[in-house]
Amino acid sequence: MIVSIKSTFVIIALAAVLNISLANDLMVFPAKGQSDKQIEQDKYSCYGWAKGQTGFDPMKTPTTSTPPPSQTKKSGGVVKGGLGGAALGGIFGGSKGAKRGAAAGGLIGGVRQSSANSASQQKTEQWQQQEASKYANNRDKYNRAYSACLEGKGYTVK
Repeated sequence: MIVSIKSTFVIIALAAVLNISLANDLMVFPAKGQSDKQIEQDKYSCYGWAKGQTGFDPMKTPTTSTPPPSQTKKSGGVVKGGLGGAALGGIFGGSKGAKRGAAAGGLIGGVRQSSANSASQQKTEQWQQQEASKYANNRDKYNRAYSACLEGKGYTVK
């Protein structure tokens, strides 16, 4: 598991999943009249067993399984494009061509940079969805194992 400053925002992204998971926490009813002390012992025992079976610990702070894509937004596309366009325009059309080239190059550079930043944002959102899905699947496996254990000990679990 990788934990870094970059992945801090994943915890925020997973908050929605956690809220759903917490809202769907299991309700345990002692169907055989177990005492409060026995209920707590059985819950703890099943927690350990389910954790061992699934490798998932619902008590741990969620972490990411892969590092996030780079979050650096690049800038300077307009300037770089403008300089390149001015140079080409100057070569082929003097100062008038340099002005036109700078304007066209700046426009093209800005569009390219915007497109690159959009692609970066899309990769980040896709990564967040994948991480949230992994967490939800692992939590579901744990809940099924935990429920099976408690049901085997004489509890009704919903």
